[in-house]
Amino acid sequence: MKILVLGGGGREHALVWKLRQSPRVEKIWCAPGNGGIAAEAVCVAIDAGDVAAIVALAEKIQPDLTIVGPELPLVNGLTDAFRQRNWAIVGPSQQAAQLEGSKIFSKEFLERHGIPTAKMYGTYDSPADVYSALNSVAWPVVIKADGLCAGKGVFLAPDFAAAKDFVERVMEKNELGPGGRRILLEEALEGEELSFIILTDGKRYAPLVPTRDHKRVFDGNQGPNTGGMGAYSTDELLPDGLRETIRSTIVEPTLHGLAADGIRYQGFLYIGLMLTNSGPKVLEFNCRLGDPEAQAILARLDFDLAEILSDVAAGRLDPSKLRWRPGASACVVLTSGGYPGKFENGKQVDGLTAVEQITGVKVLHAGTNLVGDAVVTNGGRVLGVTASARTIEAALASAYEAASGIHFEGMHYRKDIGAHATQLKAAGD
Repeated sequence: MKILVLGGGGREHALVWKLRQSPRVEKIWCAPGNGGIAAEAVCVAIDAGDVAAIVALAEKIQPDLTIVGPELPLVNGLTDAFRQRNWAIVGPSQQAAQLEGSKIFSKEFLERHGIPTAKMYGTYDSPADVYSALNSVAWPVVIKADGLCAGKGVFLAPDFAAAKDFVERVMEKNELGPGGRRILLEEALEGEELSFIILTDGKRYAPLVPTRDHKRVFDGNQGPNTGGMGAYSTDELLPDGLRETIRSTIVEPTLHGLAADGIRYQGFLYIGLMLTNSGPKVLEFNCRLGDPEAQAILARLDFDLAEILSDVAAGRLDPSKLRWRPGASACVVLTSGGYPGKFENGKQVDGLTAVEQITGVKVLHAGTNLVGDAVVTNGGRVLGVTASARTIEAALASAYEAASGIHFEGMHYRKDIGAHATQLKAAGD
């Protein structure tokens, strides 16, 4: 098989790493890829969101399978363009990708199908309407920009002044671009967060191992939200009763709702949950593998990823084929100084060769470039130091040992990933 992977982050490096382990795979291209992926696949300098350019590339290289990593190609309709040509691809249609591409579409879908989620106060097209609505909400309130905003479109506002400041920046100053033209207000939920990701061919589905992400930039969940500072996965994370509740009240109603709306969903579906006192509720959908959750999940994979994803593209997924290594995994993200705010690129990364010798460790590149033989930083999230082991403590110890051996100017990472890796509780436990 020849495979094309779209994207250039840590999630895509994890996909390439596991696809390369398949005896079926002869060649992998990655567009655009990064400095680490370049050692394992042929990188092609094309923007993954440019549908016409990706179609032209696929016409030239004729991959047997294409796997979409990030959300932008999905929202731009790439999978529809491939399916019109009968090319095998893993990823939902443009219509289905609205679950991520529009927070308002997603919220209305959840309400229409009676799937547990936060109460919505309303949707608004003008700042004045938002300010008026803010007079009758319970604080804190969640404000969501409708469109894709690179992880910066959701804000938990503690009071009116903070809410007004966010709305001004998004709707009046246009800081998040077209994604911020419409706004949604909803109640704030309390509880533990969980990432529940499934793989589906449109008919059958298989849950992946459970993971938790760490969004805030500093230890103790302090500081601004990021794309994710690390993630972990353990068998103990999700008790059977809670897993069954999530499947019966959220996963299956979501898939039935999509079918009822005439939307065939194929690919990865990421369901961001809040485990509240009244049961699990949906915070958001993503139409792809999470990042850095993908790194932790794929580190535990014990099946042929190329075979399973081919089956998904062909509509013949066999959930029983998805087997997982027992134990745990962890991913610690090393970021550029200043991230998620302003940061500088081009800092040389040292220590990579030595840390690759640590048992169970894989350093996955997220924001890197090659300059000659040197790896340099090229993004906010630079590397995802990923480790698997029999216990979460051992996986974290290996990941942190490796992280401490890597150096670049301004490097920052959280020291408490997985520190509270206790079993999540179902409602009322």
